[in-house]
This record gives sequence, structure tokens and C-alpha cells, in this order.
Amino acid sequence: STLPVPSVQELAKEPLAAVPQRYVRPEQDRSPIISQTCALSPQIPVIDMSKLFSKEFMQSELEKLHLACKDWGFFQLINHEVSESLVESVKSGIQEFFNLPVDEKKQFQQQGGDIEGLGQAFVMSEEQKLDWADMFYMITLPTPLRKPYLFPKLPLPFRDNLEVYSAELQNLAKKILNFMANALGMDANDMKELFEQGLQQMRMNYYPP
Repeated sequence: STLPVPSVQELAKEPLAAVPQRYVRPEQDRSPIISQTCALSPQIPVIDMSKLFSKEFMQSELEKLHLACKDWGFFQLINHEVSESLVESVKSGIQEFFNLPVDEKKQFQQQGGDIEGLGQAFVMSEEQKLDWADMFYMITLPTPLRKPYLFPKLPLPFRDNLEVYSAELQNLAKKILNFMANALGMDANDMKELFEQGLQQMRMNYYPP
């Protein structure tokens, strides 16, 4: 659950001399936390999807994928075959969404303390420090879990582009899970059963100056 908060995008339009104190964190909260693994190997792992499908490079790339998952928990994926034009269309749609008039965006605000929608997540008190950003978060897949006042109400063509992008990412996730199963010596069907339909969530952030 989460409490309603002011729109940072609207606050930033006002002639502010400084960022409001509720958005300024104490110095000790700003220090980066660097794990031993990150300190030893500061380069974020990069996995090349094309090499995972190559007989010549598959094994070495699988080993990289295994280490990335084991030591980091995330990685950058390149040559993933999700078209650049689709990604750019989605990014443009997100920008246009945040630029909608305030009254139009109100229909997407979080409802009843739910974290899905436009606002900020996990705000538990009026004294809590907030992010200098607006967040639009929603479950996109599986389709029955979509909130009827969010995804279906998005303006076109953003909604259609997001639908295609969502499906592309789902297919990509299935491929990656198969490779993870391979790296772990698992049966691919066992990995598939673990995740069933899967859960896909998208978070889009607006950061003012």
C-alpha cells in the first residue's frame, strides 16, 4: 500500500529556489553501497544474445550468463532482437504520457492505497522522504492481472506499442530462462513450470531537473 503524494512534475513547474526538504535526503543516506563483488569487478556483465545461439560461442556465453546471475543478479543484454524502432516508440510514448494534461493523468493515479498507477511506491507516513520523481507502475502480464483503469485506458498509439513491446519482452524472458536452465543443468520444462505464465511489471519514471 502507499499514501497519495504531490506530483513532482507539477512541483517542478513552480519557481522553486531549491528542492523541497521532503525530497532531500540526509548525507549519510546518499553514500553508495558497493559490494565486494562490484568492487572487484565494477563492469556490469554484458550478455550477447546472438552468441547464445552460436555453436562457436554458446558455451562461453552461457558461463558468462551463469556468473552474471550468480554474482550480480542482473546483466545488460545486447543483440536481443527487440527492434530499436519499437523501443524508441515506447520511450516516446512514455514521454508523451507524462506530458498529458494534469486532468487526463488523474485517471491513472493510484487508487485505494494500491501501488499500481501514477504516484510513488511504499509511502507509509507524511514525514517519509520522497523521491524527486513521479512513478507510473503497472502489471502488464498476464493480461487478467491488468487493472482495467490503467493499461486499457492508455492513449493510442502508446497502448498498442506497449502491447507489442510487452509481448516481445515476454518471449525474450522465455528464451533467457531456457538458457539459464541450460547453464544450471536443469530441464527446460522444469524451469518453465517454475514460472508458469510469469509476472511482468513495468515502471516508468519522470525525473525533473
